Amino acid sequence: MKDKITDFLTYLSLERNYQEDTTIKNYEIDLLQFAEFLKAHNLNYLKLKKDDVRSYLKYLDSLNYKNSSISRHLSALRSFYAYLVNQNIVKTNIFRNISSPKKEKKLPNFLQYGELLKMFDVTSKDDPLSIRNYLIIETLYDTGLRVSELVNLKLKDINMAQKEIIVLGKGNKERVVYFGDYEIESLNRYLKESRPFLLNDKKNEYLFLNHLGNKLTDRGVRLIIDNIIKEAALKHKISPHTLRHTFATHLLNEGADLKSVQELLGHASLSTTQIYTHVSNERLRSVYLNAHPRSKEEK
Repeated sequence: MKDKITDFLTYLSLERNYQEDTTIKNYEIDLLQFAEFLKAHNLNYLKLKKDDVRSYLKYLDSLNYKNSSISRHLSALRSFYAYLVNQNIVKTNIFRNISSPKKEKKLPNFLQYGELLKMFDVTSKDDPLSIRNYLIIETLYDTGLRVSELVNLKLKDINMAQKEIIVLGKGNKERVVYFGDYEIESLNRYLKESRPFLLNDKKNEYLFLNHLGNKLTDRGVRLIIDNIIKEAALKHKISPHTLRHTFATHLLNEGADLKSVQELLGHASLSTTQIYTHVSNERLRSVYLNAHPRSKEEK
């Protein structure tokens, strides 16, 4: 079987033009693990029965694999057996109709308002980079932009009078996002005190610049956020996307309707936005359990 796995991986790399080494490496790990399972149970990979497949899935479950990991194993095995069918090595793909387990719903990570204030505190300095970094935090939280959308903002996209920004989102779809007085204040300060210094007589149409006067990158923003988190001594993992989650969660907690939040986030489907209602519901549940006399256990 291992020889056929090697042939399959070569096929993916060359004929199917799989360029991501991680995908091929993961397939190799998953398929070799399956081969070891078959060997330990004296099973022939060419003569598998559905009971054998069920046994393997139970085995993966016994290892406490997440549903997403089990789904990845099944994906590798479906592809491998489809290859074997195409090579006339087996007649049918036994994994073709095996359903993947449902993915666990992972609630988005978001900041409490007090944590957000700590991030603002550590960037409340007068040097050009701190002024820029303060505006980055403000803009991500005020607008709910993706980091890719943030770094691609151009000066012409911002309408100060209307307090709105035209954003080019996923699938080249334009949408309008809005901001408040805090954003205007920090934006004006950045444009007057920070950006000209960073620009250093260069010409650049993008809003956010690095220390060389070039367009700031996604990775640059992530490094900035990482450094702010360390300085603010915040414990849990926070990324630029956490501020997008925070934007949506705070809006819903304050009474915004789901459809409006969907449009502000630029989600194509309302179902994508609905994950934030679970966050809000968890908060409501916590409030109820802590506040209602009949919800508390007697001590």
